[in-house]
Amino acid sequence: MLWVVENHSMPRTAAFFDLDKTVIAKSSTLTFSKSFYQGGLINRRAVLRTAYAQFVFLAGGSDHEQIERMRAYLSALCRGWNVQQVKEIVAETLHDIVDPIIYDEAASLIEEHHSAGRDVVIVSTSGAEVVEPIGELLGADRVVATRMVVGDDGCFTGEVEYYAYGPTKAEAVRELAESEGYDLSRCYAYSDSATDLPMLESVGNPHAVNPDRALRREALAREWPILDFHRPVRLKQRLPAFSVPPRPALVAAAAIGAAAATAGLVWYASRRRAATA
Repeated sequence: MLWVVENHSMPRTAAFFDLDKTVIAKSSTLTFSKSFYQGGLINRRAVLRTAYAQFVFLAGGSDHEQIERMRAYLSALCRGWNVQQVKEIVAETLHDIVDPIIYDEAASLIEEHHSAGRDVVIVSTSGAEVVEPIGELLGADRVVATRMVVGDDGCFTGEVEYYAYGPTKAEAVRELAESEGYDLSRCYAYSDSATDLPMLESVGNPHAVNPDRALRREALAREWPILDFHRPVRLKQRLPAFSVPPRPALVAAAAIGAAAATAGLVWYASRRRAATA
């Protein structure tokens, strides 16, 4: 006799997190400016402009048009940069720079989602080379991030292979749901920016974290939860589970996206200063 056993297990679920100002307190790329200066990749004037860009970012972020201009500029500026040199700089400074700016509240949420059996996915516009080691540090299961092209000579070509921004993030979430079997109606998403509305709309449990004005309006209108994260903490001082260092290969790779996005935000800061002069 043939017995047919039905599988009544619950569908898999995931929690999707934006990175900057959602999981960490600053821009994941601008924070490397001092290290790049010490390594000779940018000059002192660029460091000062980067500091201003960080202030602008923390005060209100950037809208769609500004982000698109930054993408074009950073692609051109990084063309020809030696990737190995940047890798070495970031490999030496990743823990000192990123670990202290991770929100305690975000770390707790990540732990709670894992305890509930959900995968944790970081979905960020920053380069994969900086997002992947941060994701490893946080214990994330997967990462979706921007990918830049590196030529056979080991230098940036100035081209962007994949841009994880706006609707593209939502497409990535849907693709992951299909490949991994996630039930999006039971999944969670967290972001600080209205540019991530498509990603937030794609899940059944969207959350606004430290939202910009546009996202706050949308969250209030749609009755989405609004979370306030404000306590950065070193993970190794908080939870033993987060104290394991990331794999060396991922740490070494962090520089590519960090260098590129830093350059773009430096340009944005200079444009803002020129406009107000």
